[in-house]
Amino acid sequence: MKSRKCYIHNPNPIFTPPKNNKRRPSFICYAMKKAKEIDVARCELNYFLQPKNIKTGLHLKRFRQLNKHRASAMRAMVLAMLYHFNISSELVQASVEQLSDECGLSTISQSGNKSITRASRLITNFMEPMGFVNCEEIWDKILGNYMPKMIILTPLFFMLLDISEKKLMNAKQQQLGWINKNLISKGLKPITMLDAKRRSKDIRMKSIFKYRMSRHAFYKKKKNAQRLIALDEKEARQTILRALVTKYTLSELTKLGPSGLKKQVNISYHYLRKIATNMY
Repeated sequence: MKSRKCYIHNPNPIFTPPKNNKRRPSFICYAMKKAKEIDVARCELNYFLQPKNIKTGLHLKRFRQLNKHRASAMRAMVLAMLYHFNISSELVQASVEQLSDECGLSTISQSGNKSITRASRLITNFMEPMGFVNCEEIWDKILGNYMPKMIILTPLFFMLLDISEKKLMNAKQQQLGWINKNLISKGLKPITMLDAKRRSKDIRMKSIFKYRMSRHAFYKKKKNAQRLIALDEKEARQTILRALVTKYTLSELTKLGPSGLKKQVNISYHYLRKIATNMY
């Protein structure tokens, strides 16, 4: 039997920025530097704030504080959220899954299924009840379930880093000034803080919707590929051949010839096998 201390995957998670590591605004760099200097998991706010039920707004009488594993996850997560923070909209421009991956909190089971439970529980069961983040969930009418959460960083989140609400507001004003300078240079009208927030939120929503649709399309393609590959190989190749024959015109089929058509069947069959076994 494994000891209790071995039950956690990656006991020392570290935030690793994405490969397209982009230049961040000076305020974000400043906040990330503070997050590395201060132990956010042991900040006094974690001990005297009264956590609330996010649905009722009532104080939670029983609440699990940060154990060492959740504390280590929080240190990495705070850096990830700051890196993806959009100052004008207050939104974290990344999904929980992306944050989990970049912090090394995601796990893959032997059957190939990904789990982001450690990251999602940290946010849902600790950071949100404590008031450090607000999460918005929007129902997807097309797919019939909720879209990935939109995470909003609150002033309390920045108090963890000893950054005042005034300093945060100054950063927002500075960001708005930069946005308006670009708009004016293009001959467009300047916008208000509320406009900037709405616009950033719309961009995030479009990004989420695009991701959802691409993932949905992939799973649909994967399901069809798995159905075909489950057939006897000869039968699967015959099905692919029939589909290819209807795809090409008579002149294209003549140009391909038997050997060319056979080559296309081989390419399609191996491609479908790859899709059928690959994760998204």
